[in-house]
Amino acid sequence: MTIDLGWPVALALLLLMAITLLAHRASGFGLGRSALVAGLRACLQLAIAAAVISSVIASLQLSIALAAVMFAMAVLTTCRRVEAPTSWPWAAAAMAGGVLPVLAVVLATRAVPLKGVAIIPIAGIVIGNAMTAHTLAGRRTFAALREEHSQYEACLSLGLLPSQGISEIVHRRTPEALLPGLDQVKTTGVVTLPGAFIGVMLGGGTPVQAATAQLLVLFGIMAAQTVTAGLAERLICARRLLPQDLHAALID
Repeated sequence: MTIDLGWPVALALLLLMAITLLAHRASGFGLGRSALVAGLRACLQLAIAAAVISSVIASLQLSIALAAVMFAMAVLTTCRRVEAPTSWPWAAAAMAGGVLPVLAVVLATRAVPLKGVAIIPIAGIVIGNAMTAHTLAGRRTFAALREEHSQYEACLSLGLLPSQGISEIVHRRTPEALLPGLDQVKTTGVVTLPGAFIGVMLGGGTPVQAATAQLLVLFGIMAAQTVTAGLAERLICARRLLPQDLHAALID
């Protein structure tokens, strides 16, 4: 089974967007314009992505280069979301620490063939979820550091090192970044059938093949997100990965 571009898909997309806009209007969220722009951007970006992937997927080197570009965009996106653009090298280090081991494992074990057609989707899924974990961890911990600055100062007054004072605040917040991913894993097959499962099924694979591919993806996501969040916390405590205002506020 495949889904081909044509009037049925176009009609479905228009109707779904109409439902979205009507729901925004009825609920008074005020995000109808943003939803419309997001939908148009998605159409344009996916069209470009399809064209680019079609042109590089036959080449292993070009596929790896495309994955590197995807990683770079993910780093820039998460740094913008956590309002720490100047800390992008540290964000990249945290995300790379989560993504690279996962890709190394799935390729070294030959669970995924060393081909562009396999590397690009797997890398995209893992990178995207590592980005999400980094963003959630950053936004939650940075907000806590701003709200509880007096606690940080109290820690310093008791003789704790700056890294220890920061850790007292952020360590209990970081795990919250992992909860959405854990819920996804726990409810897979019961509440949801995620993208990899659906993709394999639509591509003509058997349910067993789809379940196998989904398990590989879910375990990879868990590993990448956990390592990324852990490294991000360490870099935050070391005052490397911080927005400018916190760089100035979290002084010795």
